[in-house]
Amino acid sequence: MAYETMPPEWAPQSWLWIGFPHLAQEWPGFLDAAQRQIAAFANAVADSGQEVRLVVRDEANAARAAQLVSEKVRLERHIYGDIWLRDTGPLVRSDGTALRPAFNGWGDKYQMAGDETIGDDLAQSADLPVETADYVLEGGAIDGDGTGLVVTTQQCLLNPNRNPSMSADDIEAALAADLGFDRVLWLGEGLINDHTDGHVDNLARFVGENRLAVPEASGHDDPNEAIYADARYRAESFGVEVVTIPSPGLILRDGAIEPASYVNFAITTPAVIVPTFGSDQDEAGVAAIAELFPDRATIGLPADAVLAGGGGFHCASQQMPQFP
Repeated sequence: MAYETMPPEWAPQSWLWIGFPHLAQEWPGFLDAAQRQIAAFANAVADSGQEVRLVVRDEANAARAAQLVSEKVRLERHIYGDIWLRDTGPLVRSDGTALRPAFNGWGDKYQMAGDETIGDDLAQSADLPVETADYVLEGGAIDGDGTGLVVTTQQCLLNPNRNPSMSADDIEAALAADLGFDRVLWLGEGLINDHTDGHVDNLARFVGENRLAVPEASGHDDPNEAIYADARYRAESFGVEVVTIPSPGLILRDGAIEPASYVNFAITTPAVIVPTFGSDQDEAGVAAIAELFPDRATIGLPADAVLAGGGGFHCASQQMPQFP
């Protein structure tokens, strides 16, 4: 049975789920700041006029969140491990059903109780019928334009730590059968030191039909210069229009390269929320994304503490499409 494709992220949404940090060991020295930055993200979306459901784990976590968010933000309690609901949450299809693929902790690297069940829990809370799949797929590994075209990376979906018995043809067939993606744009590597093995939502995002935003290097010390150039080449060779936006450039934490990216923006019905990192390129990055979404307010918010836990605003959120 083939399904209509997933609605693109810029399609009307009913609400946005956002995960709230709760594990001190995941953000050593940064938990308080990460909570404040996620709360600011939730508040910005709520202030723009869209419903926000901030997912909290327990009573203490809910109490902390309530201190930081406005009354416009709804708290929703569920058991979850990591906050990256983009990867563990339900993939909602345009027929009003949800797909929950298998999940193995990003290639058996980060196993946390609740991450295998939160997708079903969120779908059920939204009264969505849920179908499961036996192959591993995280939502941040794919990005679609609403026409059946999807972009992903070879580093992630062809990684032997996900589905070692599946070929590229097998994966394309699964994406077509379960999510309606009948054309797959394969990019190569994701960003250096990306914990997810190169999720595409940190590298390239569709901003319109057949229109892909890809960063360009900010200076010759940009560690991802060759990766950006390769992504642009592959996309243009595939026949996709590429628009370039600035990269944050070289961002270090304790001497290690951070996978910082403005591409990890979250699109909502009234707004686009862009992560910033204290880079000289922050203002230009937010401005470039604003030009791509003239019908929405574009808001840049600090996300360096969120990134310390391995992700960004897009990673921490999952939209609920609006259905008649």
